[in-house]
Amino acid sequence: MRITWPTILTLLRIVLIPVMVALFYIGGDTARWGALAVFVLAALTDWFDGWLARRTNTGSRLGEMLDPIADKLIVCAALVMLVKDGTIHDYTVIAAIVIVSREILLSGLREYLAAAQVKVRVSRIAKLKTTIQMVAICVLIGAPPVIPHWPHIDLAGAIGLWVAAALTVYTGWGYLVASLKYMED
Repeated sequence: MRITWPTILTLLRIVLIPVMVALFYIGGDTARWGALAVFVLAALTDWFDGWLARRTNTGSRLGEMLDPIADKLIVCAALVMLVKDGTIHDYTVIAAIVIVSREILLSGLREYLAAAQVKVRVSRIAKLKTTIQMVAICVLIGAPPVIPHWPHIDLAGAIGLWVAAALTVYTGWGYLVASLKYMED
């Protein structure tokens, strides 16, 4: 097994998760800035590791396995922390639950399909969903202390999360329908 630079970036993303969670627990504006910086770094490594693997032809099976896991872990951890601290509240909690549920369900589906030696390609809409989701989470992490002078910035983050949740349902349904032909009784 070879460890490539893209895989190292993916592993970094996993290591950053407890750092981000700890910053949420510490609380305060400085820690929130730190949590935002960690999440932005994780989001950038998500994009960069894929780009680097394609550009340098250094993809690996380990990286292929770990990348979607790292993505789901950082998003789910951020959403849970934002619900816990009340940034995501009221009906927007439903959007967060939809996103987390889809991530878990799709992980199980991918595992099943991998056992059947079927690769699931990521659609352009799924990539758009990920981008909107990452931006919305960044806005929600930054809304209270980081961007306090922009009225309704938290509303913009909530709307972004709802858009991501809608795309989550759409793309999740697409993956499920496409995989039905590989499912046995």
